Amino acid sequence: MPNAIVTLQDIARREDPQGKIDKIAEILTSTNEVLEDMHWQEGNLPTGHKTTIRTGLPDVAWRLLNYGVQDSKSATAQIVDTCGMLEAYSEIDKKLADLNGNTADFRLSEDQAFLEAMNQEFCRALMYGDKSKPEQFVGFAPRYSALSGAPSSANVLDAGGTSSTNTSIYLVGWGPNTVFGIYPKGLKAGITHTDLSAGHPDGITLTDAQGGKYQGYRTHYQWDCGLTVRDWRYVVRIANVDVATLTKNAGSGADLIDLMVQAEELLPSNAEGTTKLSFLCNKTVRSFLRRQIMNKTVYQLTQETVGGKTVTMFDGIPVRRCDAILSTEAQVV
Repeated sequence: MPNAIVTLQDIARREDPQGKIDKIAEILTSTNEVLEDMHWQEGNLPTGHKTTIRTGLPDVAWRLLNYGVQDSKSATAQIVDTCGMLEAYSEIDKKLADLNGNTADFRLSEDQAFLEAMNQEFCRALMYGDKSKPEQFVGFAPRYSALSGAPSSANVLDAGGTSSTNTSIYLVGWGPNTVFGIYPKGLKAGITHTDLSAGHPDGITLTDAQGGKYQGYRTHYQWDCGLTVRDWRYVVRIANVDVATLTKNAGSGADLIDLMVQAEELLPSNAEGTTKLSFLCNKTVRSFLRRQIMNKTVYQLTQETVGGKTVTMFDGIPVRRCDAILSTEAQVV
């Protein structure tokens, strides 16, 4: 794994040595496998990140003695990726929280449902966020949305599904020069946690659904986040995987193993040494992959223990579960 990869937990430990945000980052990662590999870095704009991408290589030539070569330069373009603002408020009855004896830990345990919901919404935007919803950031699917017509189309594989039960598998090479998550310049990475009832020993007055009032605690969670694909060659989408036709021995339907091998070969030759690779798929696809391990028909697939967790690996690349990837995708054409 390249040393340059910085995860959300790495940043949290640096920013909050007291462990408050670090604890939240740990909860996020434990319920979101994507965050275990995803590289993060601070954007260079208050609202996101501007980056220069190379769209073409310079011309080179063989030279004869006494003859020169023409000047050339690479083609580049600037893009701006914006961050979205994901927020939630948690409210807890003061007496309920105080009964536990450790109010802060009890509040955090109760707030885990909010953290899980934010995690799921983040993953949904990571896959399907698009420009039609300016409050979100642009995800992978809109960037790899066609089998032809765009440079990124070269990295979209067609698994052959034509029905309404399609899904996708992504292979991503996370890294500071390839694909990474961003947060606005000057702000903290990950979810910021604000106790809006701090300084109020008797809590603050909250209102229930019927208009009744009670004393309680209110917490504000905010996650300003985005995605930058600086080099489109480091993402491969296997599209049109019809989940209705998958089998545990690949006897019919999409040949997942063959498609995943093809995806690996589409990455630049230095991807394995310079980025942190991971496959992203939903639970249905990973279930079939794990069943193929048990069926002993696929030797590239293994179950390994990494950091105390059992991880499904394909050719040494972790296969991360991301249930935000739908099994009802439209056919990519």
